Amino acid sequence: MNTPVKEDRTAGDRLTRYPKHIREDWFGRVYVYLCVALMVVTIFSIVWFIASKGLNPFVSGAIGIPDLLLGHVWKPEGEPPLFGALPFLAGSASVSFIAAAIAAPFGFCAAVFMTQIAPKLGRTVLQPAIELLAGIPSVVYGFVGLSVIVPFLRDNFPGQGFGILAGAIVLSIMILPTVTSIATDALSTLPAGLREGSFALGATRWQTIYRLILPTTLPSLLTGIVLGISRAFGEALAVQMVIGNAPHVPRSLLESAATLTSIITLEMGNTVGGSLHNNVLWSLALILLLMTFLFVFIVRMLERRAKR
Repeated sequence: MNTPVKEDRTAGDRLTRYPKHIREDWFGRVYVYLCVALMVVTIFSIVWFIASKGLNPFVSGAIGIPDLLLGHVWKPEGEPPLFGALPFLAGSASVSFIAAAIAAPFGFCAAVFMTQIAPKLGRTVLQPAIELLAGIPSVVYGFVGLSVIVPFLRDNFPGQGFGILAGAIVLSIMILPTVTSIATDALSTLPAGLREGSFALGATRWQTIYRLILPTTLPSLLTGIVLGISRAFGEALAVQMVIGNAPHVPRSLLESAATLTSIITLEMGNTVGGSLHNNVLWSLALILLLMTFLFVFIVRMLERRAKR
């Protein structure tokens, strides 16, 4: 009798025994899981790298956390060296919040115009123009601010033109697409029955917008503001070109100042890896990372409130 010959099947041969839709589902799951795993590993690696370097000055006892956060003097070359980051924290916070305060009204008004007053004109003309602003490089905004905004402030206000106000104006233009896009999406998803019911009760269009539409979409509108602040807080090049980069706590909007991102980009290349100065700059980067996490947490809380 002839004994049957056992066929050697590879993993690919065994997989072809399954129907096509099962194979496609299996490949899709594997691909998605690999992408998610890569994202998790990448994020964890970035956080671990920044934290390991940023916490080194505090672990070694070279500097204390209160000295860094509350110190007013930044003199890395002094004896002893002083690393007070309060001027940079104040500069970043001032520029970001003022930029959000400038961009929010314009973004809301543009979103209301595009969705409630002239939807056809807004979708065909205004929305593409605003979205085009998001694709302009930061250095272009910096050159525009350096060529237009700084000379205007220098000619009409006391000072050299460099300062918090110049940086806030540049940043407000940069974050305007973010605020406008999120506000437009929030107003577009509003149920049409709410507006029609308001009109049926005798309310005018402006009364409907002011008393119904804006209060209903307020959590989503605040989400756009928070994301704009987060975008402004991490901007480096455009702000660095117009803010003046002076390491002191600003006392007015027209004084020169510095931000966390500007001081990191200006001094990181002039330090030796592993030195105290280099590690303190990584500590500033860690502060930026923690602020990003805080903004993301606030956005999630606002999204939950909007769903409710």
